[in-house]
Amino acid sequence: MLEYQVATLDELELLVKTRVEVLRAANELDAQADMTEVERASRVYYEKALSDGSHVAILVKEDGKVIGCGGVSFYTVMPTYHNPSGRKAYIMNMYTDPAYRRQGIAYRTLSKLVEEAKHRGITQISLEATRMGRPLYESYGFTPMECEMEL
Repeated sequence: MLEYQVATLDELELLVKTRVEVLRAANELDAQADMTEVERASRVYYEKALSDGSHVAILVKEDGKVIGCGGVSFYTVMPTYHNPSGRKAYIMNMYTDPAYRRQGIAYRTLSKLVEEAKHRGITQISLEATRMGRPLYESYGFTPMECEMEL
């Protein structure tokens, strides 16, 4: 039976390990790629963000083994006409072990993260989609953004 668990600081090392695995997969990095700085910075990030509530991480486990994950970060920008609170959420770190894909695990994880954002009154939720993840996000209702740019 699968367990969807909101992670705590007690799982800090597991979260860091999972983050590195997700980044290796998403960026197609081999085991030789040095992730020392990413590990250090991720540990610092999780310690702060889990403590102050600005990030929620979900671990999906089967028999104690992590087979999926996802996270959502919360932040504030200047208020706008369409978002007078200025509060936003950003979905990240979505991953499902290849052996468990196409079973609805990522969709359920995403639902839990979106529910958390909505529970906090946040209506603007964004994410970056990999080619593999795009169909999942589109089926959930996410649409491409036309007005944002990046430098």
